[in-house]
Amino acid sequence: MFDEEIKKPKGHEVGMPIDTLSVEELSERIGLLEGEIERLKGAIDARVATKRAAESAFKL
Repeated sequence: MFDEEIKKPKGHEVGMPIDTLSVEELSERIGLLEGEIERLKGAIDARVATKRAAESAFKL
């Protein structure tokens, strides 16, 4: 009957409308974003460690 299925957003997008989200949905999105922040911080730490190791290996 419908040509297209109604799709729920798969995740949070920065700047997306949040007016219709429930407290539970907002809390879930906060958890997802906090997890992503930790993942990104871990990637930064790994890159900094790699850079420091390379710099110390090539010091004369």
